[in-house]
Amino acid sequence: MTYCIAMRLNEGLVFASDTRTNAGVDQVASFRKMHQFQQPGERCFTLLTSGNLATSQNLISRLQIQITEEETPNLFSVDSLFRAAELIGEQVKSIISHNAHGQQNAGVDFGSHVLFGGQIRGEEPRLFHIYPEGNFIEATNDTPYLQIGESKYGKPILDRIIHHDTGLNQAVKCALISFDSTMHSNLSVGMPLDVAVYRNDALELSMERIEEDDAYFNRLRRSWSAGIKLLFDDMP
Repeated sequence: MTYCIAMRLNEGLVFASDTRTNAGVDQVASFRKMHQFQQPGERCFTLLTSGNLATSQNLISRLQIQITEEETPNLFSVDSLFRAAELIGEQVKSIISHNAHGQQNAGVDFGSHVLFGGQIRGEEPRLFHIYPEGNFIEATNDTPYLQIGESKYGKPILDRIIHHDTGLNQAVKCALISFDSTMHSNLSVGMPLDVAVYRNDALELSMERIEEDDAYFNRLRRSWSAGIKLLFDDMP
């Protein structure tokens, strides 16, 4: 399974994903679900993927090949985030249709969801949730965060804390608590985590990996757990 979060806030964008995949209790592995494409100073994009791993890997490979072979359109040639989202949606739909067509898929779900966000120079940062059918929705001030995968366990903290004017540092902290809540309740989501923070108009991306022994994350988990217990004990 998978859990991914992306937020579009006044100060910029926040992305976070786990790395666990499983096809049964004895087939557990780690695969990166966060992928970045960038031309520093011109444009930078982050994609988070969930669902069928073969579909997700095929998508990333196709997008990279389009750029390398200078196919038109590609992520480095489109003139807006909207056109980039359309391009990704078309590729997702094409891959799923190709995999499912004429095959005895034995009930296999080839679907893949994508969270896609970033900025092109001269345009505001934007964030989209792209569905397996190729259509998509966009994050807004009223709904500043999007989730894919095993989202229900980590959603309550996001609903209470995240607003469009939430600071980036607070948003990252909230995202990590959301992951902690999810991992407590669902073994199919697990470490390590990948986190990326993008500040408006930076036009450059980096990604940080949080391992199981990360001091800050473990301190945050303990503090959150202790705080909930203390609050519960103090309630009438």
